[in-house]
Amino acid sequence: MIKKHRRKAITLRRDLGLFEATIAGVGIIVGAGIYVLIGAAAGHAGNGVWISFLIAAFVAMLTGLSYAELSSIYDEDSGEYSYVKHTFGKKFAFIVGYLVLMAGIIGAAAVSLGFAGYFNAMFGFNNIIITALGAILFFTLLNLKGIKQSMRVNSFLTVVSILGLLFIIFLALPRLGSINYMDFSSIPGILKASSLIFFAYLGFDSVVQLSEETRNPRKNIPKALLLALGISTLIYILVAFASISVISPEVLGQSKSPLADVATVIMGSKAGLLLAVIAILSTSNTILLELIAMSRLIYGMSQSYKKLNFLSTVNKLTNTPHFAIIATSIFVVLFMLIGEIETVAEITNFSVFIIFAAINLALIKSRYIKHKKEMFHEPLNIRKFPVMALLGLITTLLMIVNLELNVILLGSGLILFGFILYKIIEK
Repeated sequence: MIKKHRRKAITLRRDLGLFEATIAGVGIIVGAGIYVLIGAAAGHAGNGVWISFLIAAFVAMLTGLSYAELSSIYDEDSGEYSYVKHTFGKKFAFIVGYLVLMAGIIGAAAVSLGFAGYFNAMFGFNNIIITALGAILFFTLLNLKGIKQSMRVNSFLTVVSILGLLFIIFLALPRLGSINYMDFSSIPGILKASSLIFFAYLGFDSVVQLSEETRNPRKNIPKALLLALGISTLIYILVAFASISVISPEVLGQSKSPLADVATVIMGSKAGLLLAVIAILSTSNTILLELIAMSRLIYGMSQSYKKLNFLSTVNKLTNTPHFAIIATSIFVVLFMLIGEIETVAEITNFSVFIIFAAINLALIKSRYIKHKKEMFHEPLNIRKFPVMALLGLITTLLMIVNLELNVILLGSGLILFGFILYKIIEK
């Protein structure tokens, strides 16, 4: 029934096209941030919260272009790990892959807490940890069933998520223009919110973990990355305008279910209930997709290390990396037990900023080494040198400055542990 994975024996099926890969990216992005963190971001940035979304989108897009080019060269499921391995070697690749894994796992933990906040508010439950645990267990089982079934669920939930956000925008149309959107009195708050909001854009990078299950990945993965990021950015900015037009940023900052509260103010409790249901479906979708993406990363990385080879085992019946899926879910549960969503999100952001810096550096170096010809070439270059990648590197590092000191210290601790783990695995 179960065989040890070998590339020429049991492999992952290429069941996904451009549409499915794009929908996967949009599903992770939209569900992860806007339903969960719009309140906290508005509390920091005030009426300028939409600028925070724009800043975060600009930083994400710069690095997204680097991802797009690298994914058009290297099409392994291990994504960032593969890009850094080809450019800087196995040791640094492990650290980056490890940080990607930590970011995805911690991100899934944060979203599971956001899911639990909406779920408990609707049903009157008190224990957020138990609710989040139930969601993780359910989507682990779905992930084990197969990629095609998981993506069918993802497509449905992504459509529901987008419709919910469009509903908010529609409800707020009569109130748009009622406040001063150009109030930038709290520049530090806007920058702080942009670092927090960056969590809301995580997901486009996870698309690269689906390369071995996507048809023509060197062509479709770059397109899916950029399409997912562009669609999500437009929706985010419109929702930000809508939300602060209905509820003051100060009040939004205190809300556990901000978009449901916006709908309640406009149309009463029934609309709020509807948005709570949509938020539950949206955040659950992100949990599912993060579990899929991170389990594929573990599957891809583990093939390079003898002590981890068992994690690259593929189930013959479902064509899923079942041990990697189970390991991913266990780690998500451990981080979920922290229980504080903003802290969890910011630790994720620190890891992602380091990862994105590495990806931009990897693209810069890749321009000067031999490799397969890329099918996507990012714009604005000085001869071989990619200017956009340099801007991505600089802006990503600047985002770290806006994080709290305790978050930077915790993130640095994660990196140190990664080096220790590498030494253990390599022995």
